[in-house]
Formats: sequence, structure tokens, C-alpha cells
Amino acid sequence: MGVVAIVAYGIYLSFIFAAAEGGAIHTVDYIPALIVTIGAAIVINIIVNIVVGIASPRRGARKDGRDREIYRFGEFAGQSFVVAGALGALILAMLEIDQFWIANELYLAFVLSAVLGSVMKIIGYRVGFQKW
Repeated sequence: MGVVAIVAYGIYLSFIFAAAEGGAIHTVDYIPALIVTIGAAIVINIIVNIVVGIASPRRGARKDGRDREIYRFGEFAGQSFVVAGALGALILAMLEIDQFWIANELYLAFVLSAVLGSVMKIIGYRVGFQKW
């Protein structure tokens, strides 16, 4: 999920910078690129999860307590960026900053959430983690 989020965000940024053509970036019509890249990332994640689930020789869909704890650990860590992003968007809205910046700040928060959550899950499986 983290890799797909990074690639989708990179594609989104390339569309935005190309559309700006050296001009003011906040004047770009960012909504179509935003919708397409987020939608594509969601669909690709679903497809990858299905393919990995089918191709995985693991014990099927059974998960033990450790799997559940690592999943929860990663999700909780990743959600911190969603909360920070929502707070940042709230502050930008109160300052009456252009919608372009608010939308892009939220998109970045979602990307960082996916990346951090994925990294923490990998760390949980490879290194382990401290239970609280």
C-alpha cells in the first residue's frame, strides 16, 4: 500500500507541475488529477491484495494474534498522519488559504499515513515491536 501511495502521489505531482507550465501552481485545475490518482491507487491496492491473497502459500486467511497486533500497530501509527492532516487542513481553512493547498495538504497526509502504516507493519514483522 505504501509503494502504491508513493507512486500515485508522484504521478499526481507530475500532472500538477506539468499543468502549471512554470506558472502559479495554485491556479491549476487539480481536481481531475486528484480524483484519478486516488481512485487508481484504491483500485490497484484492491487488485494487489486479491492477487497476493490468491498466490500466497500461507495458511490461508487464518491470522494469529501476532498478525492482528502488527496490523493494528501499523494502522494506529499511520492514522497519526490522518489526524495531523485534518488538523492542518482545519488551520488552513481558518486562515482562509486557497482550496488547492488544503486539498493537497490532505492528500499528502493520506499518502504519509499509508507509507508510515506500511513501514510500521514491515518493521513489526521483521524486527518486532514493543507492546504497550
